[in-house]
Amino acid sequence: MIGSPIWGLIGVAIGMTLVVLSGLALFLASLGRRGRRRWRRMAEAAAFHLPSPAIVSDRRGHIVYANPAACKTFDARDGIDLGQVLGRVFASAEFMVHKLQNEALQNGAVSEDVATRRKRFRIQVHVFSRAAFFWQILEMPPETREKIFAEGQLPMLKIGRGGTILFMNVAAHRMLGTQPRHVDDLWPHGVPCSGALSELEAEGGSRYFRVIDMETPEGRREIYLCPQEEVEKPGDLDLLESLPVAFLKISVNGRIQMINRLGRDLLGVLGDAPRNFFELVEGPGRPVRDWLADTVRGRAVHRSEVLRVLREDRELFVQVALERVADGGVIAVLHDATDLKTLEAQFVQSQKMQAIGQLAGGVAHDFNNLLTAISGHCDLLLLRHDEGDPHYGDLMQINQNANRAASLVRQLLAFSRKQTLRPELIDLRDALTDLGHLLNRLVGETVALKLSHAPGACCIRADKRQMEQVIMNLVVNARDAMPDGGQVLIETLHYALNEELHRDRVVVPPGNYILIRVTDEGVGIAKDRLSKVFEPFYSTKKVGEGTGLGLSTAYGIVKQSGGFIFVDSVVGAGTSFTLYFPAAYPKEMVAISGQTATPPPKRQNSGTVLLVEDEAPVRAFAARALQMRGMNVIKASSAEEALEFLGDESLAVDVFVTDVIMPGLDGPSWVRQALETRPRTRVVFMSGYAEEAVADALAHIENSVFLPKPFSLADLTATVSAQLG
Repeated sequence: MIGSPIWGLIGVAIGMTLVVLSGLALFLASLGRRGRRRWRRMAEAAAFHLPSPAIVSDRRGHIVYANPAACKTFDARDGIDLGQVLGRVFASAEFMVHKLQNEALQNGAVSEDVATRRKRFRIQVHVFSRAAFFWQILEMPPETREKIFAEGQLPMLKIGRGGTILFMNVAAHRMLGTQPRHVDDLWPHGVPCSGALSELEAEGGSRYFRVIDMETPEGRREIYLCPQEEVEKPGDLDLLESLPVAFLKISVNGRIQMINRLGRDLLGVLGDAPRNFFELVEGPGRPVRDWLADTVRGRAVHRSEVLRVLREDRELFVQVALERVADGGVIAVLHDATDLKTLEAQFVQSQKMQAIGQLAGGVAHDFNNLLTAISGHCDLLLLRHDEGDPHYGDLMQINQNANRAASLVRQLLAFSRKQTLRPELIDLRDALTDLGHLLNRLVGETVALKLSHAPGACCIRADKRQMEQVIMNLVVNARDAMPDGGQVLIETLHYALNEELHRDRVVVPPGNYILIRVTDEGVGIAKDRLSKVFEPFYSTKKVGEGTGLGLSTAYGIVKQSGGFIFVDSVVGAGTSFTLYFPAAYPKEMVAISGQTATPPPKRQNSGTVLLVEDEAPVRAFAARALQMRGMNVIKASSAEEALEFLGDESLAVDVFVTDVIMPGLDGPSWVRQALETRPRTRVVFMSGYAEEAVADALAHIENSVFLPKPFSLADLTATVSAQLG
């Protein structure tokens, strides 16, 4: 659907992402042109007073800056080739420079121990930008290695796998003036990415440090803090840190070389979390690794993908756009696409439910015709067999199962259309007792169903069938919440509310209420999800295990019936749904459930009925039922045949009883033609569809009523008798 709002949102998001990517690519390219002087000033501020050699080189391997220790040890000078300078001490220095710079580009930083005949050195290389490398060369005789760390030149912290600070050198103690136990004490939101500028509380006040984060062969990490004496304005990487979009720079092998604050927040990256992009997200259908490889090779189309973030705390989707850069890696811009993904899922779900509704509507007509014939002829047989007859039990089984089949059709239609409520007086004790057999089948063998009723009548005014639907929805949810079994308790209670009840942004007025409470012993619902359980399409079940419409349907029926519904839950202890209905106090309570077909009253109705029904079994049952009431029945199998009968002006007809959907002319069409010459004739429309299908006809055809299929013998005769008046 081109005009769908979902595709419009996606188009806008993709357009914004491409604009941001283009700007970032230009921005990163500018670092190489103007970064040389800036990194020289930063390196000088950080490394000038270091006693160990420190060098900043560009990508070609030329020295941009060398501190005094490097000038003294290696005779290093600006502009000289780094391999040539290091070749005075190390063998194959040019190959070593090329190798370490490539490894640093892929991993963000690298450390390697190099031995000569007389001494042992640790060479550490860190990527300050795509065009600048920071080299530190530490002389490390084995017997003095720990001493060098203890008296270290740069403030250094050793970090364990869990983020615990294992060791701080003297410089770090002196500079920070404190002994933190965990990296969260210094960086509550996680360690900044390597090369980022970080402000920390140090001895004598707040100070700025350039962070160097390096992994050790033991799986631990060493974090070096380069003091920044003069910070006039945020550097280029700090501008990336403060970007209003989530930004990442990813190497060819998937390693995250650079990530800003919003990116860390979105992906849930903490200081001790893995820094590989493949470990943080899940692909839409193909591996993310393949998509990244295609982007690096220039084979990927410039379009974004929606990926699922592998987080345990919440469900999160991100829209990711990739663009390759000159050093062989890619930059990625991320947007939170959770709401968009939810909207898309709701749209797909609504389309699915619409298709189910159309299918159910088509099946319901034919299926309800069959049920009408089955239950109708069963009613006719029950008239000739009393309770003492040996066949009476079998006939009752047929009758009850036909009613249950009709209930299944109503449940299916409840998801696809708005139900028309028919309020009646209900004693909840009898209604729930009759429903108990079906509920026991729904919950299965591992779940026990218990009913508890308050003494006295528990009467409300509501649609009986819809109330059964509400109870079944709640019981099914309770069953699904107890995969290992348990008990579902259904209670009815009398409750007098003396003052207004304010709860969940709802005000329940004072009065006498009948409460229905459905309680389970299941897994419970988290507090942050309780407010969403009645929203359409919201479900905590797995995909394919629920429609997300059960509780929203129950909520709508309860509210439409003048009641209230609330939920209470404790995770691990169970959930309780409480329904409030205004109490009804009838003068004389009539039985509203467990009815069986009864013999017709002794009083007989006289009148002529034109019965039009294309289904022969339904037509036969309806004709016999009406004839037993003393009515004259004229049977027609189609609308055309009915109009032929009415062509005889001498034929007097009191009531038209007609099916709505038939081959050829439908019910409302032929009735309109017939009423032109017989305007005072009353009409009964029958249909297996919902009443909404003939709502217009009922509104425009006077003296017409609707009789839904399947109907019983008593329903049919009572409706036609009422029309005869």
